[in-house]
Amino acid sequence: MKHWRIEQLDWDAFDATKLDPDVIPIVKAASVVERNSLDYAAYLNNVFIGDPDFAKAADAWAVEEVQHGDALGKWAMLADPTWDYKSAFQRYRQTYKIDKDVDASIRGSRTGELIARCMVETGTSSFYTALADSTDEPVLKAICKQIAADEFRHFKLFYDHMHRYLGREKLGVIRRAQIALGRVLESEDDELASAFYTTNVPEGTDYDYGRCIADYMARAMPRYRPNHIQRVVSMIFKTIGIKPHSVIQTGTAKLMYRIIQFKSRRYQKQLAG
Repeated sequence: MKHWRIEQLDWDAFDATKLDPDVIPIVKAASVVERNSLDYAAYLNNVFIGDPDFAKAADAWAVEEVQHGDALGKWAMLADPTWDYKSAFQRYRQTYKIDKDVDASIRGSRTGELIARCMVETGTSSFYTALADSTDEPVLKAICKQIAADEFRHFKLFYDHMHRYLGREKLGVIRRAQIALGRVLESEDDELASAFYTTNVPEGTDYDYGRCIADYMARAMPRYRPNHIQRVVSMIFKTIGIKPHSVIQTGTAKLMYRIIQFKSRRYQKQLAG
């Protein structure tokens, strides 16, 4: 059951005078990534074949993720009436493909897969919270708050199933940390670059991964504040089995925030060059 519906949002409150031009491209990119979640659900159903409880949960998760994409896509068309969400999504589907036909997780175990999913939900929950906090456009703020709340619930969903599988697969803290870190580092992979390319770059233009990921990250990274990163680190620590809300967590969050600031400046310099 969806916790909210697109038609319940106050679309008449859209205020074009409060648009940030740098927000529109990242919302366009985010919309097609979210909309593509049915493919991820198919992948997860293959990984967790024989586990009907998780399959049901994954299917429900995908329905909510698709709604995220549709809400963001509708908003982006208000912000840029020349843009078409459906055609952009079809272009994305043709450009970026997920290998769904698997019989095991690419993370090496079902627990590993669930750790990776926790990292994704950690990242999206923090991203939409940061975006909501950084925009003055009321409809986008409302959408992002709803999505961020959904993503936090999704984190808990995958976290609970992860603990169920930990009882069987016995992954230690070090191995869990390796998987989590690996998935965090994938946040700058081809998925986001392809999404930016297919939603913002004119058709017929050659795909330039470096330029596209810089275009996306230079707009997204400055929206993060220390409180957003504190929450990210707390969720990561909880997933890998390290006590959150500690001196180590505080130090890690400060370091991560500095790294984000550094990378943000690097991407902005890359675009300027």
